Amino acid sequence: MTSYLLAGGGTAGHVNPLLAVADALRERDPGASVLVLGTAEGLESRLVPERGYELLIVDKVPFPRRPNRQAAAFPSRFRRAIAQVRAHIRTHGIDIVVGFGGYASAPAYVAARRERVPFVVHEANAKPGLANVLGARSAAGVGVAFAGTPLRGSEVVGMPLRREVIALDRQATRDEAAAHFGLDPSRPVLLVFGGSLGAQRLNDAMADSWGDILAAGWQLLHVTGERSDMVDPEVPGYALRRYVDRMDLAFALADLIVSRSGSATVSEVSALGIPALYVPYSVGNGEQRLNAASAVSAGAAQLLDDATFDGDAVRRLVVPLLGDLARIERMAAAAENVGTRSGTENVIALVDRALGAA
Repeated sequence: MTSYLLAGGGTAGHVNPLLAVADALRERDPGASVLVLGTAEGLESRLVPERGYELLIVDKVPFPRRPNRQAAAFPSRFRRAIAQVRAHIRTHGIDIVVGFGGYASAPAYVAARRERVPFVVHEANAKPGLANVLGARSAAGVGVAFAGTPLRGSEVVGMPLRREVIALDRQATRDEAAAHFGLDPSRPVLLVFGGSLGAQRLNDAMADSWGDILAAGWQLLHVTGERSDMVDPEVPGYALRRYVDRMDLAFALADLIVSRSGSATVSEVSALGIPALYVPYSVGNGEQRLNAASAVSAGAAQLLDDATFDGDAVRRLVVPLLGDLARIERMAAAAENVGTRSGTENVIALVDRALGAA
């Protein structure tokens, strides 16, 4: 029986691909031991037990960004975290560690190396996090979601995706999706969303321009995010939702997407072959713009500037595209060749190779 330790967490971008791989490992070999390493504070503390996996806890030890009291305490705290993971590896007889980034991964990589256990790194963003940059230097395998990600020894494997996205037949599901959202399956649909928490910039732009979108002959499916207080105009052809728990149905209905370009979003949209207009979130280290780069270069997507994205930008840039069905069809054809639905299998192939080499 093989014992796997999957390390990662903090955000959905780390937890969801981890859980996709965990599910596939358990499905392939029900007798395998699949454990997850995470922190008590991250999203994994809720999502992992809900999915039926045991969560092993490691202290959250952020890398210091500037010299201060936390930086002075970092070496001892990090040594403690490494010791915690080494104890987990010994107690559970771990055969291999698979890291997905986040606070849990850095001590997991060091602990695995010291315990002479092979480990594999998966990086979801085009701009890798520090934990994975360090881990890739001595990993038995390194997989990245996007071409051009600067990690030593990496190969493009894609993103492990949710099962409902992998299995989605958009054409066969369109009527069901339209009924679910109260829209007409025979008319084109623009899907706008900003991630699980929404995006104020996108919401404000849609609040000012939804009438122009409908006037162009399109319908609008707008997922605002749970925190939004945007008023629903309740007009035919405009489906406003605070939250959607069936994003597979939203994707089935979408003929064009306007969204942020988080790694999971880009990976799912590309895997499904949907043309997109991405508005990268301007805060952070620029990874959202890089995440969309391969789709943009292939002609499947276009970048719009966050700082200037408003109702006027929608009327100037988006609405004309809605009237150019030939261009949208070219983008859709290009999108078919950008993404992959086999990211989970590709990561597991990396893991199997590492185990075989060990």
